[in-house]
Amino acid sequence: MTRDSPASEPGGVPPLSEGDPDVSLSTENLALAVRQAVADGLLTEDRPLAGFLDVRGVRESVAALHEAFAGVPDVLHAFAAKACPLVPVLRLLADAGMGCEVASPGELRLALDAGFAPARIVLDSPAKTRREIREALELGIALNADNLAELDRIDALRPAGCASVLGLRVNPQVGGGSIGAMSTATAQSKFGVALRDPGARERVVEAFVRRPWLTRLHAHVGSQGCPLPLIAQGLAALHRLAEEINARVGHRQVTSLDLGGGLPVNFADDCVTPTHAEYAAALTAVEPALLDGRYQIVTEFGRSLLAKNGFTAALVEYVKEAGGRRIALTHAGAQIATRTAFMPEAWPLRVSAYGPDGMPKRTPVVPQDIAGPLCFAGDVVARACPLPALDEGDVVVLHDTGAYYFSAPWAYNSLPRPAVYGCLLQDGHVTFATVRPAQSLREISLESGRDHADALLTGFAAPSLP
Repeated sequence: MTRDSPASEPGGVPPLSEGDPDVSLSTENLALAVRQAVADGLLTEDRPLAGFLDVRGVRESVAALHEAFAGVPDVLHAFAAKACPLVPVLRLLADAGMGCEVASPGELRLALDAGFAPARIVLDSPAKTRREIREALELGIALNADNLAELDRIDALRPAGCASVLGLRVNPQVGGGSIGAMSTATAQSKFGVALRDPGARERVVEAFVRRPWLTRLHAHVGSQGCPLPLIAQGLAALHRLAEEINARVGHRQVTSLDLGGGLPVNFADDCVTPTHAEYAAALTAVEPALLDGRYQIVTEFGRSLLAKNGFTAALVEYVKEAGGRRIALTHAGAQIATRTAFMPEAWPLRVSAYGPDGMPKRTPVVPQDIAGPLCFAGDVVARACPLPALDEGDVVVLHDTGAYYFSAPWAYNSLPRPAVYGCLLQDGHVTFATVRPAQSLREISLESGRDHADALLTGFAAPSLP
C-alpha cells in the first residue's frame, strides 16, 4: 500500500535546488529521499535502520536491459530472485516485463506469489530433491539440471505432455575472476558438468542424443569480480557446444541458451559500469552468432538490476575514539552487510553522512570507522572512511545496497530484520511504500522456537514435523 508523504503537501520537505554545489542527479535524489524518510518518521529510535529501493530506478534498469538485447528476437530476462527475495519487489519486476530465476523451493514460492507465470520461471539449483523436480515439471516451470545424475531423475519423473523447457548446466572451466567465491567456471566449481574433464564433453553430447526433450544449455561464468572478456569466453564455449550437439543429432534440438547472470557492479561511485549494452557487445565480439537469433536467449541478472537502485540508512547511536581513530557505532553492521564485514576488499561500500534532520553533513572531514551493533570485532562496514565528523543522532547511508544487503540478513545476535521501503520520486517529491515491515521482537522469538519452549524438557515423546 502506497502512503503519501508530507512532501506532496504544503509544508513538506522541498526538493534540493539545482544550484546546490557538487550534487549529481542521483546524489540529489538520494539526499531528498533521506530527508523525507526522516521527516516521515521512517528512521527513529524505535526503527533505527531501514532499506530503501528506488522504484523508478529499477524500471529504468530493466528498460536498459531490454534495450541492450533489443536485437535478439526471442529473449527471456529472468531476474535472479536470490538478489532480492521480497514479493513486492518481484511483482514490480514482473510488471516491468521480467521473468524469474529461482534456486530453492522458497524462492519458487515467492516467484509464484509475486505473479510470475510458470513458463517465465527458471529453476536452477545444484541439489534439487525429487519433490522439487516433480513440482517444477508438473507446473511447467523451466528447469536446468545441474548434472547428469539429475537427468536420470528427470527421466523417471517427467510426466507425459510435460510443458517444461529442460536444460543442462555445464561448466566451461574458463577460470575465475578476482573474487573466488563469485567465480563459477573454475576447474573445481561445484556447478554444472565440468566440460573439460576427460570424457565429459562426449557424455554431455550423448545425454542430448538420448533425450530429444533436452533442448537447452545453461552456463554461468560468475558475477562480481569476473571481467566481461572472461564471461564472454565461457558463453562462447556454450554456443560451440550447442552447435556440436545439433550437428550430432542432425537437427536443431538445442533451441535455447541460458547465459546465466554475472554482470559486475561498480561500487566505487554512481557510474553504472559495465552496462548491459556493453555486456551484449562483449558477447557478440567473441562470438557473433551467439545473439543472432538462432537461439532463444535466457539471462539471469540480479545484482546489476537492483544494487545501485537501493540504499540503507541507519542512525548513529554513539561516537567514540579508540587508538586515535574516531568510531561511529551505528545500527548497520554485518547483520545486513555480511559480505562487506568479512571481505571488505571484495565488497567495499560507500558511506554518506547526514544530520538528524536528513540534511547532508557539512562538518570537517575526518577518517572514521563505521561500525555496527553486533558483538564481534569484525562488525565494521567501513574503515578510516573520510566523512564529515559524525555525532550521535546523525544518519549514515550505505550506497548501492539494493541487491542482497537488506533482503538477505544474517540473524547474528537475534537482531530484527529492518523495514524495507520503496521510494518513488516524482516532480521533486518523494512518497514511500512499505515493502517489508520491520521484524518485531515477538516474531524473532517465534522463529527461535518460542512455541516449543518446553520441547527439550517434555517434548521427546511426540516430536512434531511440519
